[in-house]
Amino acid sequence: MTDTAAWLQRYDAAYMPNFGPPKRVLVRGQGCRVWDADGREYLDLLAGIAVNSLGHAHPAMVAAISEQIATLGHISNLYTSPWQVELSERLDALVTTNAPGTEARVFLCNSGSEANDTGFKLTRRTGRTKIVAMEGSFHGRTVGAVSLTAKAAYREPFEPLPAGVVFVPYGDVAALEAAVDDDTAAVVLEPIQGESGVIVGSDDYLRAARRITTEHGALLWVDEVQTGIARTGEWLAYLPSGITPDVVTLAKGLGAGIPIGACIATGPAAVLLGPGSHGSTFGGNPLASRAGLTVLDVIEADGLLAHVREVGDHLADAVMALGHPEIVEVTGRGLLRGIVLAHDIAAAANDRAMEAGFLINAPRPDRLRIAPPLIITTAEIDTFVSALPSLLEG
Repeated sequence: MTDTAAWLQRYDAAYMPNFGPPKRVLVRGQGCRVWDADGREYLDLLAGIAVNSLGHAHPAMVAAISEQIATLGHISNLYTSPWQVELSERLDALVTTNAPGTEARVFLCNSGSEANDTGFKLTRRTGRTKIVAMEGSFHGRTVGAVSLTAKAAYREPFEPLPAGVVFVPYGDVAALEAAVDDDTAAVVLEPIQGESGVIVGSDDYLRAARRITTEHGALLWVDEVQTGIARTGEWLAYLPSGITPDVVTLAKGLGAGIPIGACIATGPAAVLLGPGSHGSTFGGNPLASRAGLTVLDVIEADGLLAHVREVGDHLADAVMALGHPEIVEVTGRGLLRGIVLAHDIAAAANDRAMEAGFLINAPRPDRLRIAPPLIITTAEIDTFVSALPSLLEG
């Protein structure tokens, strides 16, 4: 029995079966590469599903986390820390980039689902209960977040869920106008639907959503859990549209592997959650806050916004230049990309990629998702592009 087989046998006996059998047992990472329990090496093109923004064992992260855990790791939210305050200030400033001076306040938690649960509770404080969400959406697996998630297989086993959620076709302005009324608390959407196959919402759609919600006194809530913190080559994917949402949720890449989530509200929405209305034991503790600050610092210092745009465009161009009959198009922005296939072969291609030493993802039968660490190089990308035809042909 290999080391991998032994670990998987123990996993099967000890862990709930909700994920199904893992494909690999990973034991070490460095930069954009990881190794499994049998010593096999892989180029990580998924980054823990857009989480490991700085790759694995980044020197700045190792130094910051080591220093912080040796200093002050956790204190609860009966107290605050300089790191929590500074991270909150910087996130507030990012969210209001298009409207400097707008009031903004943050709630720090532990995951994207928790951030979205916070947003859900915040919308209830408007006195309205109707929420308009998108077909194809994914907002998490907690009870609140899954009630906003369109996929029936995620929702139906756990019904009845919180009521009042209406789903409309993503990107359809007319459908959104018809659904939003004066009883609507909020519209929630992702700038790019990652779990649905990297489907991009246009800037015009975001502007229309901002206009429609404003007309009806509803909140506009933008879920940037997967797209935020430089993943698309912008600090936040909605920024090019020029809008400022009322609520923005973040997680994944903000902690580069350390669990953290954030719900940021602007304008009047910033004070909807008053004392005692919400909480989190671990949220925003010194360790997680220091991780978030380090990620922001490295992105700025290393010019990763421009790098992500450059490498992401290179990936898209190189994949399309293959001229492979199975490749229809490359969607997405920056380093959140979907490779659309002519047939439903994504799962098989994903398995072949793993055998060839590449970690990717197949979110839909006809789509591959690429979301590598933001530090990946064009040379590393090219090794995958060169291998891609063989992965598609079996």
